[in-house]
Amino acid sequence: MSAPVRHLRVVSLVEGASLLVLLLIAMPLKYAAGMPGMVRVVGMVHGVLFVAFVVALIRAATDADWHCGRTAKVMALSVVPLGMLAIDRELRRDRARDATAG
Repeated sequence: MSAPVRHLRVVSLVEGASLLVLLLIAMPLKYAAGMPGMVRVVGMVHGVLFVAFVVALIRAATDADWHCGRTAKVMALSVVPLGMLAIDRELRRDRARDATAG
């Protein structure tokens, strides 16, 4: 597994965790407890991490010579809660496949 793909795995997990914090903690605090400040902070962090994810995805897709469909699939999974786990599983499968082939 190349360094850009490893970097994508890490960024994907962190970005996915920030999405869960936004959806499961910050949003309920905003609407149930009247605390909108948390959404501003967590939303900004999540936004920065999402941009980092897109950059990491482009680097990994270019480095690993992924086809457009695979890149689009990973991008689509990034906006689904817990999608980062599917991304991680797929990238780990690739690593295992590369290890047995090499």
